[in-house]
Amino acid sequence: MFRQDSQGEVPLFHEDENASSKSNIKHPLTCFFHLFFRTSAIIFYLFCEFLSLSFIANMVTIILLLSSDFWTVKEGSKSIVLSSESKIFWIGLIVCPVFWVFFMFSTLLAFNIKTLAVVIMGVVLQWANLYGYVRCKIGGGTKLKNMATNYFGLQLFKKVVNKPERP
Repeated sequence: MFRQDSQGEVPLFHEDENASSKSNIKHPLTCFFHLFFRTSAIIFYLFCEFLSLSFIANMVTIILLLSSDFWTVKEGSKSIVLSSESKIFWIGLIVCPVFWVFFMFSTLLAFNIKTLAVVIMGVVLQWANLYGYVRCKIGGGTKLKNMATNYFGLQLFKKVVNKPERP
């Protein structure tokens, strides 16, 4: 049960290419770097004030880590086809954006406007990555768009037909 797209085949949690009880990771380097860049960006954000006093250097480092993750996920997803690798892929893809959203709210509540730009970049890059893969998995959103169009068209038709006549 794979959906073929331009990025490669990426199964969801419950899908498995071979139903063996033994879980092997055939692409450990891809899995490692997928999680490495994501967690490194989060860890670097948490400790950036201790690591460097330069705000620009911290911002550039975090954006480079997130960009490297973006590229790694794009290239690495072509080879991730086993169930265990798929779980690592989707967990990393879903959990890390949640951290960046949490950082965004904590930055807003602390009125730390200086680091808000970094956090917004983290949110945008991580959610764009997640959105792209979810959209590829669902099928480009054409079914959802057609359903919404049909629903709103039907509602408009009902309003026109049921419109009471004016005396």
